[in-house]
Amino acid sequence: MIDTFNQRLQKVSLAKKSKLCIGLDIDLAKMPEHMNKTISGMESHLKAIIDTTTDICLAYKLNMAFYEQFGFKGYELMEKIVTYIDGRNITIADGKRGDIGNTTQKYAISIFDTIGFDSITVSPYMGSDSILPFIQNKEKGTFVLCLTSNNSGKEIQLFQKNGKSLYQYISILADNLNENNNIALVVGATNPQLMEGIRNLNSLPWLIPGIGAQGGDLEQSVTISNNNNSLGIINVSRAIIFAGSCNVDDINNAAKNYNNKINQYS
Repeated sequence: MIDTFNQRLQKVSLAKKSKLCIGLDIDLAKMPEHMNKTISGMESHLKAIIDTTTDICLAYKLNMAFYEQFGFKGYELMEKIVTYIDGRNITIADGKRGDIGNTTQKYAISIFDTIGFDSITVSPYMGSDSILPFIQNKEKGTFVLCLTSNNSGKEIQLFQKNGKSLYQYISILADNLNENNNIALVVGATNPQLMEGIRNLNSLPWLIPGIGAQGGDLEQSVTISNNNNSLGIINVSRAIIFAGSCNVDDINNAAKNYNNKINQYS
């Protein structure tokens, strides 16, 4: 029997002893001067990151904007990186897509079939229409934006009606749609009290941004997210891929340190 996406998440996490997701958000402005900043140079650097961390992390997340800024060359680079990972780790397309059903179907074809990602981040603002086309294939995963780590997220996500906030409705909606066991949530690390409330609603897996530069607490995020026999995936980008001098040893050490801390708190 073929595993659902969430089952595969759990199996890969156990096999690698990791709940770490590394964000491959390549950024020319943060690359040291000595590095090759061409498209081919970025490709070589990304592949070196993967080679030195593939046994340490559960997943890689590619924020699509960092690739789309280079036009067709960026899309080609993104496809090459997903192909290079080649199933060794879970791949997440951080595109925050969300539209009416017919358009979303095309997004699903692009992300899952053409590029080959295992999963995608999705904005639920247009309701179930923006989610359903992504969850038809039980092997492919959808991380629904629930409670984000950016400061202005509260302008919408904390809106209340009938005693519940919008982010709580989203968590419940996602759980109700999870018939194929392939829906997860994006829950930012910067609101630990609200995180506890979301975890009490269901046991969907979480992708957790906001650790490090945005001030999220690692220990609290790991502890809260893994309650209810669930899985909290900690995303770290800049603190790993731009660690030290950006050489493979510095990157490897940073990834190991984060993974060890996550396992310590699990």
